[in-house]
Amino acid sequence: MPELPYILLYIERLGERLVGQRLERLRVVGPATLQTVSPSPADCVGRQIQAVRRLNKRVVIQLEGGIHAVLHLMVLGRLHWNPDPAALPPKKFGLVAFGTPAGTLLFNEYGSKRRATLHLVHSDGLAAHTRSGVDVTAVDAATFASVLTAQRRTLKRALSDPNVVDGIGNAWSDEILHEARLSPSTLTTSLDEEALTRLHAVAREVLLRWTQWLREENPDALPRSVTAFHPRMRVHGRYGAPCPACATRIQRIVYADNESNYCPRCQTEGRLLSDRAFARLLKSDWPKTIEELEQRLPAKGAPTPG
Repeated sequence: MPELPYILLYIERLGERLVGQRLERLRVVGPATLQTVSPSPADCVGRQIQAVRRLNKRVVIQLEGGIHAVLHLMVLGRLHWNPDPAALPPKKFGLVAFGTPAGTLLFNEYGSKRRATLHLVHSDGLAAHTRSGVDVTAVDAATFASVLTAQRRTLKRALSDPNVVDGIGNAWSDEILHEARLSPSTLTTSLDEEALTRLHAVAREVLLRWTQWLREENPDALPRSVTAFHPRMRVHGRYGAPCPACATRIQRIVYADNESNYCPRCQTEGRLLSDRAFARLLKSDWPKTIEELEQRLPAKGAPTPG
């Protein structure tokens, strides 16, 4: 799902277009999109939009009278701006249309599984959508370290857990861990003070850098392409490609709908992390080091396990 850099850009661009406008129409066409009964879409019409803000990975549109539209994009939900005030949601992918005199915000979802949601709530209902993770760009290193080490978790799991760290998911956790030269399987409680301080600094720098890059790519528009496989990614989505730091082949661990991408030379001291499903298949044939892996490759560029 869209992570912090994309969500921040959505918030900025939507704020420029929506704040001060009056919501003239609210059409919900996705059959399972609206998850609440009261207030209703009709209760929202005619109210002025007072703010657009972020609540973890959710986008919140605040209306006068204390009503909030909470949009959770999930994996394939996307937001688009149409300058036509009466634009309708597209038939195939459309979920919701927020019509204002300046134009229409379209909430679409691209995929067969309908997971994106809209909740219409009063102010006291926002707490149900709030996760407790800290914003790494806003807290100091000591606070970050305290939260991260409160439970014994792998770094990959902890960084992508919204109740631990706010706004980081599968893609940017890979990027952060690579630049911090830390293994995704390292336990949070095993990190020393230097590693925790480095991780905090790198995480903050990576998120702010990516946010600025996305601003530059979309100077006057909402993000045109929201993807976890951006060409500028160093390791995420680059399985088998050379590491930009040392040219070692990027490896990955696949689990459920997610994957962890890493450089074995930069992050794991030359060890290959075991993909459990693949390791069960290969049993004792699973390579343990970069050298073993290279010996088993029939030719340069051949696929590698992971």
